Order: sequence, then C-alpha cells, then structure tokens
Amino acid sequence: MAGAARPYDVLKRFLDIVASVIALVLLSPVLAVVALMVAVRLGRPVLFVQPRPGRSGRIFHLRKFRSMRDINESLGLVSDADRLTPFGRRLRSTSLDELPSLWNVLRGDMSIVGPRPLLVEYLPRYTPEQARRHEVRPGITGLAQASGRNALSWEDKFALDVEYVDNRSLKLDTRIILATIRSVVAREGISAEGQATMTKFGEVDG
Repeated sequence: MAGAARPYDVLKRFLDIVASVIALVLLSPVLAVVALMVAVRLGRPVLFVQPRPGRSGRIFHLRKFRSMRDINESLGLVSDADRLTPFGRRLRSTSLDELPSLWNVLRGDMSIVGPRPLLVEYLPRYTPEQARRHEVRPGITGLAQASGRNALSWEDKFALDVEYVDNRSLKLDTRIILATIRSVVAREGISAEGQATMTKFGEVDG
C-alpha cells in the first residue's frame, strides 16, 4: 500500500527525528505537568494507548494524554459527550493531549505531518482512493487539520489526505504546521457541528 518513495521522504524522516527529540526535551516540564493534571482530574492511567493503522496499514500503538473519563454505564458515561470533561475539552482544544505522540514520531510510527491515524475498524470502509492515505506515515497534524480539523466532513478530510500524499514537500509541511498553530491558537474546528468530537466514519455525517 506504500506509494512511491520521494527524495523528500528521507529529509522528512530526518527532520521528524530531530524535531521530536528537541520537542520531547524542551517540553518535558510541560509533559510532566499535564501528566500530573490528568492523573488528578481523570485518574490513571494518564496515557490513552490505542492501536491505529500506520504506513501501509501496519498497526502501531498511538499514545496521547487521556481526555475522557472511562466508560461507566451505571453513571451514564457512555458517549463521548458524556465522558469529555471541561478539563478534557481544554486539553484537546490546545492540542496538549497530542504531545505523547512525539514518541511515536521518534519511533518511526508517525511523522510530524501526515494524514491523521484513524481507527483500525475504518480500514475495510475506505474506497481504494481513500485508502491511499496510508501510503505515507500518519501525522500529528495534516492538511485536513490545517484546513478545518473536525469541522470538515469525512469525504473532505480524505480528499485532503490524498492531496497531501500526492503533493508532500517541505514547503507544504511548513505551511501545514503554521496553519495548525494558527488553528490551535484560535481554537477552531475542535469538534464537528453538534458533536463533542467527530462522528465515526460510516455513521451519519452531519
């Protein structure tokens, strides 16, 4: 499923390693503080670990800070809207929950920029064109996130993912990172309209 390699891919991997090492070192105090806050507000474990498909559909374990309470039917904590606390919402809006994913970047599971890694259960639902999003490593941010985050429809997201695969370059990656920073600062596109986060792919897409 991997697409043809490009000369930029070698530079991209080098930049990912350098950026993730520097970020993990410089942001270690932030990581420690957020981990402590998650432990106090949501309990342990502080990390959310879930299998996700990476390049060529290979499964890896994504790491993020927890932003939701555990499912508890007796307390009515079932849906994302029920489980997402105000603290968790702030964590997501600032993208601080994504910081542990830098470890996935360093390991080679992910890249700083690329299509977002989605659920394993989505794999059989993609069209052949949509599945091309797995021709590159998934990213902490991507063209879809820089263009509207969760406010976009699934079809629009996948179209942007494939557009990125076909046009990846240092210039495009730089533009995506800058646009993502602006989006995070402005708190734009955090959730789909009428949703706590985003409807699942294959469900009614509002």
